Amino acid sequence: MKMVERCAIGIALALALAGCGSVRPNTSIPSGNAAYQLIPATENGYDPGAIQPGDRLAIRVVGEPDLSNEQYWVDGAGRVQMPLVGEFEVVGRNTQSVREEIEKRLAVSYIRNPLVSISIVEHAKYGLTVEGEVQKAGRFEASPGMTLLGAIALAGSTTKDSKLNEIYLFRERGEKRIGARFNLSDIRNGRNPDPQILPGDVVVVGRSALKGTWHEVLAAAPFANIYYNVAR
Repeated sequence: MKMVERCAIGIALALALAGCGSVRPNTSIPSGNAAYQLIPATENGYDPGAIQPGDRLAIRVVGEPDLSNEQYWVDGAGRVQMPLVGEFEVVGRNTQSVREEIEKRLAVSYIRNPLVSISIVEHAKYGLTVEGEVQKAGRFEASPGMTLLGAIALAGSTTKDSKLNEIYLFRERGEKRIGARFNLSDIRNGRNPDPQILPGDVVVVGRSALKGTWHEVLAAAPFANIYYNVAR
């Protein structure tokens, strides 16, 4: 493996895994069922279809053009400001729940039997990094609902030298950094689920010319002291 390529993967891993709190060194990243136990296909408590801070909403009230607009932005606190309705929290909720609240608020004093429609016009973008044996490594913008396959597609897919059973996914969970190894062939063939990508994730595609990409990276200075968290 060329030194430049080794450093590229090493830097991605170092960025993903540096700064851990209470951790212990381990060169055997979980794979197979253990990988999905650590990083499940769908992260608990995270609904990719829910309204998120930074989303743009289209809210229409039948017969009320002054209230209808496609420029309702969800602020950083997860709230929306709407005439006659006021400020209310929408983050983490689906559009049906928000629609029902708007109708109830309007019906209290302003409009008899209001009919409201709401949709997410534009999801807020978030960053993810894809490194290793891909056509175009780098940092990309993605929207909620992105999966591991989608992340690799953003990077132009894998190269001919990639090792498809060594696809590493690194993630922040609270103050911890975790990592797991997935088999891209099994995901593409439907034998294993396609893991959901979250904001800040780092994906590293291994190289087939190596026997144990992870071990090679750990042995390459200055990344020999990388630590990561394992499932408890």
